[in-house]
Amino acid sequence: MPIAKANKTSTASAAEALSEGTTKHFPNASQSLTIGGVSYTVTQVTTNLGQITTLRSATVAAQVSAKTKVAAEKVQLPPLLLFMAAYEAYVKAMFGQSPDVLADFGLVPKKARKALTAEQLAAAKAKAEATRKARGTTGSVKKSLITGNVVGVTVTPITAPTATATASPEPSTASAPATGATSVGGTGAAGTAPRA
Repeated sequence: MPIAKANKTSTASAAEALSEGTTKHFPNASQSLTIGGVSYTVTQVTTNLGQITTLRSATVAAQVSAKTKVAAEKVQLPPLLLFMAAYEAYVKAMFGQSPDVLADFGLVPKKARKALTAEQLAAAKAKAEATRKARGTTGSVKKSLITGNVVGVTVTPITAPTATATASPEPSTASAPATGATSVGGTGAAGTAPRA
């Protein structure tokens, strides 16, 4: 596998194999080898190859450590940030009137609100009124004065279905008056005795 195309881990493995082969086949550590037009001792060759492995090992260890630290930060940081914000609020409440003391904590005092001139107040009021008019908004008092007008309501009565009579009425029984009043005690609808 060409080293140029290999990933860093396989490159480190290849460097380690080259170093082992160098030690085995060039037992004289002071022997000079000409590589790429430069002369190196066997010790220098194995040292350079060993550095590749050492760098890769250190990087892998750092990555594992970094992942562990990142995971720890994700868990531990949020409550600590809440504590820090609460403490900043506490310090500002304690020393809010002392800018020099706040500066010792690295805090900047809240800027005092700049008073508006009469012209600025008038312009702001005019702008607010124009905005309300454009949006058609009103205050709570005016809203309570607005009521709906209903004209032409038609009520449709809903009646329950009546049972159909099965027995025919007796001839001697008088039907009830059309007005819905019933005859009681031999009197008519108006409560007077019938004429003979």
